[in-house]
Amino acid sequence: MDETLAPSDSGGVAVRGAPAGQEPRKDGAGGGDLGGRNTAVLVGFTAITNLADGVTKVVLPLMATRLTDSPAQVAGVGLTLTLPWLLVALHVGVLVDRFDRRLLLWLADGVRMAVVGGLLFLSVSDAVTVPALYAAGLALGVAEVVALTSAATLVPAAVPRAGQERANAWVAGAETACNEFCGPFVGGLLVAAGASVALGWTGVGYLIGTVILVFLVGRFKPQRDDAKPAGSVNQRIAEGVRFLWRQRLLRLMALSLTVLSACWGAWLALMPLIATDRMGLDARGYGILLSALGAGGLLGALTVTTVNRLLGRRWSMFADLLGTAAMVAAPVFSTDLWVVATGAFLGGMGGILWTVNSRTISQRLVDGGMLGRYNAAARLFSWGAMPVGAGLVGVLAEWFGIRVAFAVFTLATLAIIVPFLRTVTPGALAEVDRRPVRD
Repeated sequence: MDETLAPSDSGGVAVRGAPAGQEPRKDGAGGGDLGGRNTAVLVGFTAITNLADGVTKVVLPLMATRLTDSPAQVAGVGLTLTLPWLLVALHVGVLVDRFDRRLLLWLADGVRMAVVGGLLFLSVSDAVTVPALYAAGLALGVAEVVALTSAATLVPAAVPRAGQERANAWVAGAETACNEFCGPFVGGLLVAAGASVALGWTGVGYLIGTVILVFLVGRFKPQRDDAKPAGSVNQRIAEGVRFLWRQRLLRLMALSLTVLSACWGAWLALMPLIATDRMGLDARGYGILLSALGAGGLLGALTVTTVNRLLGRRWSMFADLLGTAAMVAAPVFSTDLWVVATGAFLGGMGGILWTVNSRTISQRLVDGGMLGRYNAAARLFSWGAMPVGAGLVGVLAEWFGIRVAFAVFTLATLAIIVPFLRTVTPGALAEVDRRPVRD
């Protein structure tokens, strides 16, 4: 049964909001100028720290290749960077709903700087080992979970409602462009100059991000100092998951995102093989292909407000279903670079359109005291689905061939269309827009 509010473990969760027609109260974000300033701070912080995250995802595995020839050990380094999303994301959500979110970001950056500094010392001393890289990867992965989950909850508290869509667009664009595209590219260039150089610049990036947060104005603690959360950690995790599941719109978005993220995981897993073996691309050609994905995401971030105004939020999100379907369908029908790159461009653009709109919807539906747990659960759906998609496409390709494997993911994406249109209706979205701003 769908409910507007999910009951808490203590018997009920009251979603607090300003009365209809009243200007929403946002701590420290009462004016447009201040909201613009906070948006710039959030975008700057997101861009710099995600660029550093993207660099580490390249640097650590490349450092491992200098220590071992074992594919499993090298792959294990990359796994440690993403495994924390499956292990601690829900627990981090409880943490984010309890403590000051900006303080958590500072602590996450502190851990990052300490880990990078430790690796830099080991690198200079020629004492790096594979277990040390595993430990560093896990620590950096946990810090990333804390940072991204905390940062995702800051926009409603830092930016007035009228500017939240724009803020979400720029933050999502910075996160995607810097973490997934610019970061790995810059990481490759820095590693060519030496692992110590790459680690040094990464540490500087985290330090700059820490300083930037000083300029964020507002109060970002979800509860009063004397308010103690009811129930155990596991009960509060369950409360967050139940909240997501009992909201029909949020549940549909989470399940759809699971399929869409699995498609991205599948595409990213097999595209290197398709590009080199089937398409005959060299490193430059493969770079063009990945650049198309990033270019689409950047265009989506720049145009999402205009697209929403012209088409409406519903059709803007619907575009991601078509874009992702085009991305995974392109390798089924062609090995031409421009066909596959066009599919990647559409997938990248649609992904940002979905991300910005889904964040705006959730920020209006979810109480500030629940937002950390909700974001953690939602990201668990997406980050957890990517390795599943990567593994599934590998099995399907091994048994039935690459084209059949991508055809299966294309059909899975198209299968979302009917439930999406039945759930994400103009009436449902109008109800979201009428919701009072959360405290």
